[in-house]
Amino acid sequence: MTSTAPTHDSALGAVVVDAADWRAREAAHAERADALTAGHRSRRARGERHPIEDFLFTYYSYSPSVLRRWHPGAGVELADAAGTPRADWRWYTRGATIRGLVVDADAMRAEKGTMLGLVERMLRRTAARPGQFGCFGLHEWAMVYRQGEHRHPVPLRLGQAATDEVVEAHELRCTHIDAYRFFTPDATPRNRFAPTRQSQPEIEQPGCLHANMDVYKWAVKLGPLVPGELLLDAFELARDIRYLDMQASPYDMAPWGGEPVRIETAEGKAEYVRRQRGFAERANALRAGILATLPAH
Repeated sequence: MTSTAPTHDSALGAVVVDAADWRAREAAHAERADALTAGHRSRRARGERHPIEDFLFTYYSYSPSVLRRWHPGAGVELADAAGTPRADWRWYTRGATIRGLVVDADAMRAEKGTMLGLVERMLRRTAARPGQFGCFGLHEWAMVYRQGEHRHPVPLRLGQAATDEVVEAHELRCTHIDAYRFFTPDATPRNRFAPTRQSQPEIEQPGCLHANMDVYKWAVKLGPLVPGELLLDAFELARDIRYLDMQASPYDMAPWGGEPVRIETAEGKAEYVRRQRGFAERANALRAGILATLPAH
């Protein structure tokens, strides 16, 4: 079948994509997703764990199959898709063309309007705020401060006493509830902020590594409204951020490819902030891309 350019169907307001084109995108997406999850799937089959890379599949609880499923996004009709397994997927409906399928954004909003509104609000408000770049990843240090037993069975590269001294020599400035809630009891009152789930839409900011990892979570929650390519971009960003998060942590991650970013030094702080700024730019570009695909309401 000869590929043709997408056409616009005025009856639905949807862009119609030729079957050859969307099938090629679907296949490319599955191949890319398989490459991104190959290590995790192989380790899982062997009963092994990678404390950096496997985190994304446990913390967010999304399986590789979620990443593998390609969606065109809202406002896109897939020509000649009615006879495919996609016709039985939730949130798809018949389009204006014969045998065409389109994401039923109206049905999603009717059933999941509260959740969709929260996700849009989080993406838009976070992107609109200036980034804060003075935390130096100390949230991970605050999670082990004055604590004999730790969440991760990995040794501290400085030992407990020296790790505690690093925390005491800095101001904790964490703005992210899902990091702050794991602070030790002694670390909690040392933080400049007291983030809560209720205040999250008001204080989330794009300098935060965890807020930028969460772009992946928000993209998954939006489901078929988000093009698959953006979903995988968000996953790749979260993976890259996770490496810095652990490299800058108090744990010795060198055995797993996480050479330390020594934020207790001036050089380490400079490297952390440089990479932090790059992640903020990537995350905000993704936020803008996701928001641009969502239908008006």
